[in-house]
Amino acid sequence: MNKKLNIAVLFGGDSSEKIISEHSSRTIVKYLDSEKYNVYRIGVNGSEWNVEIDGRHISVDKNCFGFDADGKKTVFNCAFIIIHGTPGENGLLQAYFEMLDIPYTTCSSFVSALTFNKYSCKCCLRDAGVGLAKDFLLKAGDTFNQAEIEKIIDYPMFVKPNAGGSSFGANKVASPDKLQQAVDEARREDCDVIIEAFVQGNEFSHGIFISENRIIEFPVTQIVSKTDFFDYQAKYEGKSEEITPAPISEDLSQRIKAMTKKISMRLGCRGLVRIDYIYSSGELYFLEINTVPGMSEASIVPKQIVHAGYGVSEVLDYLIEDSIQATKKHIQ
Repeated sequence: MNKKLNIAVLFGGDSSEKIISEHSSRTIVKYLDSEKYNVYRIGVNGSEWNVEIDGRHISVDKNCFGFDADGKKTVFNCAFIIIHGTPGENGLLQAYFEMLDIPYTTCSSFVSALTFNKYSCKCCLRDAGVGLAKDFLLKAGDTFNQAEIEKIIDYPMFVKPNAGGSSFGANKVASPDKLQQAVDEARREDCDVIIEAFVQGNEFSHGIFISENRIIEFPVTQIVSKTDFFDYQAKYEGKSEEITPAPISEDLSQRIKAMTKKISMRLGCRGLVRIDYIYSSGELYFLEINTVPGMSEASIVPKQIVHAGYGVSEVLDYLIEDSIQATKKHIQ
């Protein structure tokens, strides 16, 4: 009988998204097969990493990525990263695991850093035949010049943290008197702010699993928000309808799937990825990519997995198996 693998499910992190990560981690633990894995939840809060054992919180030894408890040393075989935002989605954790040759379940450190930075990600896609809304980057230290922004982008416009997710600090701005306030709010989440043109259309989200061993394309989801845009309330407080599979033509569905695959391959993604789009006047516009998509019971990707005819546990197995194989190949 094969020995069970020790799987570390890392959650929490240092951004406003930590509560979303908490919910996702519990779903992951629920679906990981206890016959195959010893599963441990690890809360990450700055430099404090603690594994939960029978109500206790035991410090993780970062030299070997393991812990000591009751006179026994446990070392993890794979890191299941479910931290949205920093340090789990921007490459910091990935770089640590790469240095220790420990398998992990997301994109590489480089790809994670690239995709988490909205402006840099769009720059990488500009010559790839991907529809992109007009944008303006306001760097840390840049003087806020409203007239300069308005020369490039008309109202309404979206103001977002350049590195951030779950719509924290994101606002749709309809008039000039609200722009400064929106920029200030975005800067509370990230020092760099991206301002984008509003594109009127239908919103879609599409998940894919991609590795050296397999590619699985899930169904497309249409998002019908009851708020002004797909903000935090719409995402997590029931203020939207997420329809899977999306009630769209087969042609549009295939266009979205092809674009997701194209973008994922272009950026060098691996594991579970979700990409959001706006479809407007026959054109498909890239909104953003999520390399650590939400995995709570209410999240989009788990529903897409089920509608595709897979079990969530099955796909989680693929994530772990493929990450271990990729690490072995790298070490060899």
